[in-house]
Amino acid sequence: MIRGLYTAVTGLITGEAKQSTVTNNIANANTIGFKSDDLAIKKFDDVLIQNFDKIVNGQNTKTTIGSLSMGSKIDELNTNFAQGVFQVTDKPTDFAIEGSGFFTVQRDDGITTKNYYTRSGDFHVDGSGYLVTDNGDKVLGNNKDTNALEPILVGDGKLQVASDGNISINGENLYKFNTVDFADYNTLQKVGDNLFQGTNPIQNTNVTVKQNTLEKSNVNVTSEMVNMMSIMRNFESNQKIVQSIDETLGKAVNEVGTVR
Repeated sequence: MIRGLYTAVTGLITGEAKQSTVTNNIANANTIGFKSDDLAIKKFDDVLIQNFDKIVNGQNTKTTIGSLSMGSKIDELNTNFAQGVFQVTDKPTDFAIEGSGFFTVQRDDGITTKNYYTRSGDFHVDGSGYLVTDNGDKVLGNNKDTNALEPILVGDGKLQVASDGNISINGENLYKFNTVDFADYNTLQKVGDNLFQGTNPIQNTNVTVKQNTLEKSNVNVTSEMVNMMSIMRNFESNQKIVQSIDETLGKAVNEVGTVR
C-alpha cells in the first residue's frame, strides 16, 4: 500500500512539472521566435515481486509474482526547433531566418560579455545607433572590411539586408549577419529572454534572411490545450488514489485492532 502511495505521488510530481511546461508554452504563443518545449517522462525501474509461500516436498519454493512499477520521473526537457510561420511587417529592423540557424547577440552585464543565440529577429536601433534586441543585447555581424565579429552600427542610416544576410547601410555593404547553427541541438539551453546558450557554434553561410519579416512562435495552442486537459485528468486520478490510500491507512491505524 505504501508503494502505491509513492507511485501515485510521483505521478502528481511529474504532472505538475508537465503542467508548468505546457503553461509556459501557452504563455509564449505570441512571442516572436519562441520554440515550444516538451517534458519527457520515464518510469523508475520495476521491482520484481517474489515470495516463498509455496511449499514443495516440504520446502518453501520461490514463486515469481510479477513486476511492480515504482512510478514515473522527469527524464529531460526537449525543445521543438521546428520553424514557425512567417509574418510580414513594415519595419526594416524586423528579420527572420528561413531554415536552420540563429542570430548571434552580445550581452554585456557590466562584468562579462557573452554571446547568445536567438531566432527572434524583432530588432531595433538604440540611442547609440546599434542594432539591438528588445532587451538591449547588441546584434553581431561580420565587418566586411576586417571580417571582425562586432556589434552592427546602423546610426541614422537606411538599413537594407539581402537574403544572404549581407547588410547595406545607405547603399554601402558594411556587415553580414553572424548566423550560426549547431551540429547537436541537444547542447542548446534556454537562458531566458528568448535566448539560447550553446557550445561549438558552426558558421551558417547558406542561411536565408528575410527583412520586414518575423518568425512567429511554433506553439500549437490547440495541441497545448488538449495536453493541458489530459494532464489535469491524470493529476486528478492520482490525487484520488492518494486520498483513497490515505483513508485506508487512517482506518488501519485507528480502527483495526481496536477493542470494542
